[in-house]
Amino acid sequence: MANEETFSIIKPNAVKKNAVGAIITQFEKNELKVAAAKMVHLSRKKCEEFYQEHSARPFFGELVDFMTSGPVLLMVLSGENAVSRNREIMGATDPSKAAPGTIRALFGDNVGENAVHGSDSPQSAAREIQLFFEKGEIVNK
Repeated sequence: MANEETFSIIKPNAVKKNAVGAIITQFEKNELKVAAAKMVHLSRKKCEEFYQEHSARPFFGELVDFMTSGPVLLMVLSGENAVSRNREIMGATDPSKAAPGTIRALFGDNVGENAVHGSDSPQSAAREIQLFFEKGEIVNK
């Protein structure tokens, strides 16, 4: 078991539902620490850079519109196998197919507005973390 970091976003729909505390509790109950966090309103430019791998897909514009529609909470989570553990805690991308008790089952509205983002690999986590956080901001490892 390796200690690692992963990147997480609590998306605008979950922030609007006032679910931030409940979502962080899910991470902490599952032995992930919040190593860094900041509430921001993403710019279109930063959001497009973040989701660049989806830029050719038909849903890209809608995704950027949604992610810039309100504040989000950006986080670095740390713990043993943080990437895979976070993905389990989040549940399936489609909230209607997510296991009961997972974040997306509890707080997601649909595939596009599914409450949270989590890195899909250690490589993605490293890229995503450096996009939003300076090394000195990651303090609770």
